[in-house]
Amino acid sequence: MKLSIVTLFCFLIGLSFAQEEAKNNMKKLPSVVLKDLKGKSVNTAEMGFEGPIIISFWATWCSPCKKELNTIHDLYPDWQDETEVTLVAVSIDDEKTKARVSPYVNAKAWDFEILLDPNGDFKRAMGVNNVPHTFLIDTEGNIVYSHNNYAPGDEDELYEHVLELGSN
Repeated sequence: MKLSIVTLFCFLIGLSFAQEEAKNNMKKLPSVVLKDLKGKSVNTAEMGFEGPIIISFWATWCSPCKKELNTIHDLYPDWQDETEVTLVAVSIDDEKTKARVSPYVNAKAWDFEILLDPNGDFKRAMGVNNVPHTFLIDTEGNIVYSHNNYAPGDEDELYEHVLELGSN
């Protein structure tokens, strides 16, 4: 019996250290300077929003990207009211296609932050290989969730992760 209690105690201590280690090894949001649609420079590591941040990499030529962001756009006001989450949509359109970003965003009346990454610097720093690719960042700047591609209903899973951050 004593051996079982000692074993359990050691296991619990090890688990506690493992959780702390995992917390310390979370990937941080990298620092890359991008421009918004008005030409203002934004350092990605210093966005400084009150709540969690959803970063969605997209492009004007990517149909699933636009479906995802249009779906989230409809839900976004409620998400903000409930969780103070901020959505940042990062366009990876290159120099040839980046002129299409602003007209598309204006036509869709997206009311979230739009950043341009025409050289793919932030995309590379975040390890994005294809779009859409969505990340959830906690208030400490840690990347706590990542999802690639889009299928209807993925926004519900994303929101569940946002809600989990609020309960921590």
